[in-house]
Amino acid sequence: MSEVIDVTGRLRKMPVEAGHPVSYTIAVGDTRIPLNDLIGRPLRLDFNGVIRCIHCDRKTNKSFNQGFCFPCFRKLAACDSCIMSPEKCHYHLGTCREPEWGETHCMIEHVVYLANSSGLKVGITRASQVPTRWIDQGAVDAIPMVRVATRYLAGLVEVACKAHVADRTNWQRMLKGEVPKLDLQEERERMLGLIADDLDALRAEHGEDAIRAVDEQGLGLSYPVQTWPAKIKTHNLDKTPEVEGTLEGIKGQYLILDTGVINIRKFTGYEIRFRVLEG
Repeated sequence: MSEVIDVTGRLRKMPVEAGHPVSYTIAVGDTRIPLNDLIGRPLRLDFNGVIRCIHCDRKTNKSFNQGFCFPCFRKLAACDSCIMSPEKCHYHLGTCREPEWGETHCMIEHVVYLANSSGLKVGITRASQVPTRWIDQGAVDAIPMVRVATRYLAGLVEVACKAHVADRTNWQRMLKGEVPKLDLQEERERMLGLIADDLDALRAEHGEDAIRAVDEQGLGLSYPVQTWPAKIKTHNLDKTPEVEGTLEGIKGQYLILDTGVINIRKFTGYEIRFRVLEG
């Protein structure tokens, strides 16, 4: 008989580890459950209606920015608009919501990269978040393009790239496994040529060492998926607090069930009962 798992607690973003395939764990309260070996097993998630802020632990009727209550959403630097649009960083103006947080999270080396999640896209991440960021986006290939001194500079380089390439993943195509083959080393050289004038202008303003083109190797990634869904149906715990289905795969921050997909990161802070059923 297969092991039956039954735990209750707050959901967190799934910890990941690069490998072939990527290794996933689901975090429910203080419990960590390896997921890869559960492919083919029936699962059930029951939301009890309680959401708690991942920062202050306040009970909230609605989650903002994937896990925060509204007061924290309004006051934390991690929830400011410049996190989604780093070219709007206002640290240098002295108006950062939390300057110390900005120093440790934004005023440090970032990587501007190209990735193939559902086609070519540009993105940025803290250097320490490579390759976790790529995995969370469901990339099958990713390659660093430039390393920069701050998140603000990464945002400015990304804006230059966005004139030539998308900056978002088509998550439905990503989950269907519909990913074209691309040579990211060639794409990197092409993109660096297209934005050469922009990079020169940024270096002239911020210093030659502030933006460094790199010749680093890319990383190929594979995911534990047994069956790719032909159509994408999403589970939403706010609308249907009981989700059940056989686990057919995991990609990005999604569980792929035979009944639909669920974005675990979206429901960070939700108190759930997670069960692996007999079968």
